[in-house]
Amino acid sequence: MSDRQEHSARLQRALGYFFNDTGLLELALTHRSVGGGNYERLEFLGDSIVNHIVAEALYHKFPDAREGELSRMRAALVRGESLAEIARELTLGDHLLLGSGERKSGGKRRASILADALESVAGAILLDADVETCRRCVLGWFGSRLEGLSIEHARKDAKTRLQEFLQGRQRPLPAYELLDVQGDDHKQQFHVACRLAKPALVAEGSGSSRRKAEQAAARDALDRLGVS
Repeated sequence: MSDRQEHSARLQRALGYFFNDTGLLELALTHRSVGGGNYERLEFLGDSIVNHIVAEALYHKFPDAREGELSRMRAALVRGESLAEIARELTLGDHLLLGSGERKSGGKRRASILADALESVAGAILLDADVETCRRCVLGWFGSRLEGLSIEHARKDAKTRLQEFLQGRQRPLPAYELLDVQGDDHKQQFHVACRLAKPALVAEGSGSSRRKAEQAAARDALDRLGVS
């Protein structure tokens, strides 16, 4: 077996799936910076199937959860940083095909690229095999994260979770500041900043009310802190 084949085999072992058409796997790992064919269409497909598989798993795991609670749990699992973390665990970055500029700028470590590539690999598995095989792989990738979710976690809003996260580490509480209000009285859009002292961080969010904008800013802060 050549070095290239062994390199690919290691990744496929980590993914939990060996491709019949390894060209599909290569396409799923090819960033648009390379030029020509790239993973964007597979990413589109993978995004849909990953969301479906995770939603279905949550539906069965939490039979008493309300729609909003299921949506919040799914959002926590399939947000970009969560997908990037899984991609890192699978060492996906080591196998990405990037243009020279993207390589030099650290593209193989960039969360957005890793998240997109994970979705594109899921799309490639779906095309190479079937829905059941894709489901088995995706659930394997998300396994510990799905097991660690609780309905109580989903019932807490973003501001409450951010406050509890900071209090648990004896850090100052966040300060919310209204930055801007746009639009007519009946259709206003509020823009709010959430400022943290430790770690020093400014997150922002928008919404149709100040309360919703503050929740969005708190969610952005949680995302940037890596808290699901």
